[in-house]
Amino acid sequence: MKKNILIAALIFLGTLNSQAQLLRLGAKAGINYANLTGTDITVNSENYKSDAITSYHIGLLAEIKLTEKFGIQPELLYSTQGASYKSATKEFKNELGYLAIPVMAKIYLNNTFSLELGPQASFLLSEKDNVNIEDSKTFDFAVAGGLGVKITKGIFVQARYGLGLTEVSTNSKAKNSVVQVSAGFMF
Repeated sequence: MKKNILIAALIFLGTLNSQAQLLRLGAKAGINYANLTGTDITVNSENYKSDAITSYHIGLLAEIKLTEKFGIQPELLYSTQGASYKSATKEFKNELGYLAIPVMAKIYLNNTFSLELGPQASFLLSEKDNVNIEDSKTFDFAVAGGLGVKITKGIFVQARYGLGLTEVSTNSKAKNSVVQVSAGFMF
């Protein structure tokens, strides 16, 4: 039985090696410029205006090239988003940590540039805030789009905008909005 498993594993690895151009794995990290849309709030009769925060994202990705001009890029990212709130007298920050799973369709414009567009499902892992914002939803759905640039065969940069389609809390109409700029390496 062990011999059969070993033979199957070797055949599988040989197949992956011969198809190396079709599947590439990588890692990336970068900065987020995030805000919550529709987020002006009132706490104890005091009005707060929302402002964007700068945060980060980091994760793994796979690039599956289906044709010469088209591919799919699923990712697994930890991404922090949220907003800061200011009134005349006070300021606080609400930071939401998500496990984000974007699945981007990649259209290769040439050997250097690619357009990316696709859905993103995110699961809330943590919430850091200076005020109790109750009933945060644990699931967020968004659409994302952007541009990828291959610097070398292994190094790339990406710029992407993600627009939340679901509300982050049951008590507000706030939705995530994030601009991401990242750099990464394909193995």
